[in-house]
Amino acid sequence: MSDFAAVDASPADIMPLAIIMATLRHPVNGCPWDLDQTFATIAPYTIEEAYEVADAIARNDISAIKDELGDLLLQVVFHARIAEELGYFSLQSVVETICEKMIRRHPHVFEKSQALDDDVRSNWESIKAAERAEKDSDTSALAGVALALPALLRAVKIQKRAARTGFDWPDISDVYAKVHEEIEEVASASSNDEQEDEIGDLLFSVVNLARHLKVDPEAALRRASGKFEKRFRAMEAGGGGKFTDLPLSAKEELWNAAKKATQPAP
Repeated sequence: MSDFAAVDASPADIMPLAIIMATLRHPVNGCPWDLDQTFATIAPYTIEEAYEVADAIARNDISAIKDELGDLLLQVVFHARIAEELGYFSLQSVVETICEKMIRRHPHVFEKSQALDDDVRSNWESIKAAERAEKDSDTSALAGVALALPALLRAVKIQKRAARTGFDWPDISDVYAKVHEEIEEVASASSNDEQEDEIGDLLFSVVNLARHLKVDPEAALRRASGKFEKRFRAMEAGGGGKFTDLPLSAKEELWNAAKKATQPAP
């Protein structure tokens, strides 16, 4: 393996941020709120900051991307500081570990091997599988898919892992058929528990369809939600401040008008 110290780079100095966090966590003169935090209590903030980075990217707001990346970086430093106080690991070891991991996973770059694109993908998965085997006794192809991932993203990852073992629909027509089958099962469900179970199966099958079509289901749903929001706000504006009191027929007219106004030109 290549020595990551040989990588030609001029990294930004992260130490000022680490010093600020150490000061905030000082047991005597630190901030009471920061001192009260644990891995578990700040985990939701870490997830929130990652989503805010994604939101800034979606809006193509370059200034916001820079700002949100800083907030996300703070979360990394925060977790590392807690770990160092507990004697687990340091921020430096976090940086070293990810550097070593990226070099290990890219032998075609750092060891200058002449790998083809298919070989690169295959090697990447083989290396990751070996890393998981070293850390965990769970040898399943699904090992390591985080429970805390958003449900759509976790479904995609589980399906991709299963597909790599050869367990996948051979033709997309089978996937369409499965979606229709799940819709029928939702319609025939009689109890709330059954409905929840069948709705879950339907969503999972739709994610499978998106995967076969090479569509990101999270991005697709976000786009659909944004489209609905834009049209609904236009409906409200068209209702002259009395939208809630309008009959459904009038709301449908406003919806059709908003939909027509927001459709892309042919």
